[in-house]
Amino acid sequence: MALRHRIIGKAARVYWRLFKPRTLGVRAIVWNGSGQLLLVRHTYGNFWHLPGGGAKKGESFEVALRRELVEEIALSDLIVERVVGIYHNTREHKDDHIVILAVHTEQAARIADPNEVREIGWFSPDALPPDISPATARRIGEYQRGEFALEPW
Repeated sequence: MALRHRIIGKAARVYWRLFKPRTLGVRAIVWNGSGQLLLVRHTYGNFWHLPGGGAKKGESFEVALRRELVEEIALSDLIVERVVGIYHNTREHKDDHIVILAVHTEQAARIADPNEVREIGWFSPDALPPDISPATARRIGEYQRGEFALEPW
């Protein structure tokens, strides 16, 4: 199934290159009472990322994020703290807008979709993994500094 997911991802990138769609995504800075942050490693990549995904037509940012967190990592008991930032990304030939929300949970996460997520980890903000995506590290830094960002990814 993971191979199928990677093939679909490659086909999607061809589509994006041809049609340059506008997309809306949501991601979460998920933290727990111990001050740890939750990161995921997808089956189609090697870096650690913030969990999240695409918003469906008509979904609010919060509804989309809650759906994605349940679908990917079985997190349903969470408190939305605030919007951390809104970002624009044109990598991969999309016109991608990403909203980052900070959320708090005491619930244990687990992989709910092994075709999408291969690993979950809770990390101290002072001991993030060396193979974290650069954009993810920037978003966490902005959150820690209390910044609200409107900028390129």
